[in-house]
Amino acid sequence: MSSTKFLRLSQLSLVTSALLSGHALAEQQKEEQAIEKIAVYGQHHKNYITEEAQSATKLGLTIKETPQSISVVSRALMDDFSLDNLNAVLESTPGVTVEQIETDRTYFKARGFEITNFQVNGMGMPQDNGSIQGTLDTSIFDSVEIVRGANGLMTGAGNPSATVNMVLKRPTYQTQVNASVSYGSWDNKRLELDASTAINENHAVRAVFTKHKTESYLDRYEQDKTIYYLAYEGQLTDSTVVTANYVNQKKDADSPLWGALPLYYSDGTATNFDTSTSTASDWSYWNNTTEQLFLSIEQAITNTWFLKASYAHLENEQDSELFYVYGTPDRETGLGLTGYASEYDHKDKHDILDIYATGKFDLFGMEHDLSFGVNQADIDYKDKSLYDYTTGNGFPAMPELGGWNGVAPVPTLTDGLTGADITSRQRSAYISTRIRATDAFSILAGVSQVNWETEGESYGKAKDKDSEQTVPYFGAVYDINESLSTYASYTETFVPQTERDINGDYLDPITGKSSEIGVKAQLLDDNLFVTLAYFDAKQEGLAVAVPGSLPDDTRYYGADGINSDGFEVELSGQINDTLSASFSYSNLNIDGDDLVKDYTPENQFKLAVTHKVPEVDGLTFGLNYQWQDDTKRVQVRDADTNAPLITTTQDAYGLLNLMATYDINDNVSVNLNINNVTNEKYLHSLFWAQGYYGAPRNYSVSFNWQL
Repeated sequence: MSSTKFLRLSQLSLVTSALLSGHALAEQQKEEQAIEKIAVYGQHHKNYITEEAQSATKLGLTIKETPQSISVVSRALMDDFSLDNLNAVLESTPGVTVEQIETDRTYFKARGFEITNFQVNGMGMPQDNGSIQGTLDTSIFDSVEIVRGANGLMTGAGNPSATVNMVLKRPTYQTQVNASVSYGSWDNKRLELDASTAINENHAVRAVFTKHKTESYLDRYEQDKTIYYLAYEGQLTDSTVVTANYVNQKKDADSPLWGALPLYYSDGTATNFDTSTSTASDWSYWNNTTEQLFLSIEQAITNTWFLKASYAHLENEQDSELFYVYGTPDRETGLGLTGYASEYDHKDKHDILDIYATGKFDLFGMEHDLSFGVNQADIDYKDKSLYDYTTGNGFPAMPELGGWNGVAPVPTLTDGLTGADITSRQRSAYISTRIRATDAFSILAGVSQVNWETEGESYGKAKDKDSEQTVPYFGAVYDINESLSTYASYTETFVPQTERDINGDYLDPITGKSSEIGVKAQLLDDNLFVTLAYFDAKQEGLAVAVPGSLPDDTRYYGADGINSDGFEVELSGQINDTLSASFSYSNLNIDGDDLVKDYTPENQFKLAVTHKVPEVDGLTFGLNYQWQDDTKRVQVRDADTNAPLITTTQDAYGLLNLMATYDINDNVSVNLNINNVTNEKYLHSLFWAQGYYGAPRNYSVSFNWQL
């Protein structure tokens, strides 16, 4: 995509992609539209081109100096194509697959692995899996950054997939007020208010309010989101800067999916429901509330050395009564399905502290970089589930889905109380350095010592386990000339496990390894950025059940996990004064798990283009196209292992989205978006043994005003 309206694909170091850091000079902080990113510091000019970007991470590396890959989804792209949630953002990201298994639960994949490392302003949010509930709203984000590959040096536990960092909007020192109202298909209504101003020359604040209510193409589904955001930034002294951010997001969903549609009939043939078909009852709901507080203080020690301390407190709550439909329907009658009701409540708390120092030192006549620090994350996780085993309403027989209006017996959810109560602590100490061997050749190295402690019980099984791992990082960059460089890197991650082997001992952690080599070029006076990368990722020590283990005392052994390799080609920037484009192609080969290989697209192609019409001042047209090749899911027919296997296939498809923007004057603009222009019918995901269809053709119109 263009640097104006689209993905700004930048290559940055994975070793330096953890906590939001770097020292911003007071003069830079007070500029009207300065933007801080976890990995990029740059000017957000009127044409949205990041003309001068340098690393703002712990080693202060520029884009050209770093040996890892990162894609940046800009604020402009989110606005132009109405990417108002994290799912939509990552669907536009090279090499990332969005597995939306339900309306309110999504998994993200990269390079064959689940993405389990998420950050806000660079502060990691450790979690056991990549499932995101409630779809995070993007109205408070300045950008979203996606680092592909292992990120264990700074984030500790995780897979060799990617790290997603959501960079919050910063206060500006010049008063800015923006308002946007939009309306679209299925009574989709959205209001955004964004205001920022300086209190005085050293302090600034920002506030964002968003209200989003919509029905859906899915029968009965509705959602109501409310987001509050406050940000403060202040320079206490000439050498001390403090920041504070508060986020509150509440999303209420009525008649959400829990599970999805059956993929095949009882005779083994594929189902083909209407796009609007849903298995949600008319009484089900799933409410999510998220609160986040981020504090940081940054102190300049000398002109080249800085110290930063950051703290984050995160709370997530879920309250739901859900309805799951299972079984295989008869092809002629549609009967044969059963309902299943449950109440699910969840709460987790995160307290995260990170302290580090970074700076430069001289050795052998060259200037080098060094960063070191410590991190601690405390997590308290509780959930509970309730069922209805006694009234007969908890497991009703279902009518044919095509004519069902969502009416199901209301259960009395008081039976079978179970759940989880787990506390975890992750501690790490890390150090990384860049050594300049020559003016053109740099070597990067780092190591992190990570300790993970878990205590508690989950659904009747103990989860007490301590894990410790040393995670290395190595990289090298060679500048062929001012515009062209080559790089190579190697990183690792680990994932603690609580499964036991046949001797009763806990398994060692899963380890992940990621290698990458590539070429980067900045062309057309640095307005066009091109990358070509080859990667190889492996996972070892994955828990696999020992054949013949008892169901209530399953034992496991550590086996090889997924191996993946492939290449990615990316081009992003401004072709000329009127044309901007982004192109990416990714190829992925997976070994070691046929299921993952089947449901993961081997090839993905993503293209975005905008064109400013010279003959009509203020008019811009654009398109966003996402294509993936065919996927499938092979499974047994119910529990009958002797029956023929069932194969569900999703043919290759592409989604074409169009946009047009017209600036009525300097303060007012109107934006039209048409999504899925060709009205493709497709399954969101084959990640699970059920699936549902994506949205058909839809539109939205927004009016935007700025002061």
